[in-house]
Amino acid sequence: MKRRIAAIGILGAFLSVISVGMAFAAEVTVADLIESPTAYAGQTVTVQGELIGDYGFRGNGFMWTQLDDDRYAESPVVEGGPLTGGNLGIGIQMPADLGEGLSPPGGYRLAGPIVRVTGVFKYHSQDRQGETYLDVEALEVVTEGRRIEEHPLPFVVVLGALLVLVAFWLHWSHRSPAALP
Repeated sequence: MKRRIAAIGILGAFLSVISVGMAFAAEVTVADLIESPTAYAGQTVTVQGELIGDYGFRGNGFMWTQLDDDRYAESPVVEGGPLTGGNLGIGIQMPADLGEGLSPPGGYRLAGPIVRVTGVFKYHSQDRQGETYLDVEALEVVTEGRRIEEHPLPFVVVLGALLVLVAFWLHWSHRSPAALP
């Protein structure tokens, strides 16, 4: 009986340490991790961003995907967001059960779920042949994924119609006299 109580006490202490560590995880961006990877190597960090690409469920009980935290995650260009720079993302690995039930990842005409992930930043991990990634321990869905509607701009439609008319006019006005009946 004393062993069982001791085991429960040890387990409780272990879980408390893990939860306290996650509560004090540094809030960072993907840019922070890319610009100063050695400063965060082996540290528990929290990053918020959009899941994009694919969900790669592996046979070993893990799922891999890409986490982007650039401006396009919150404000897609087709919805009026500014066109500012490239995409910034990092590969993440998480237990497969954390990935169960997530909205589809972002892609063309699809905004992926915005999530907050907490995990250990692995920089040039020896376990993964030097790969750099975030080994996620906790995931919180901030915003579910959604479809993005893309509508043609009216001036583009009008300009296209005008160019077609000009092309027809040029074709008919420059036909050779030998081709005329």
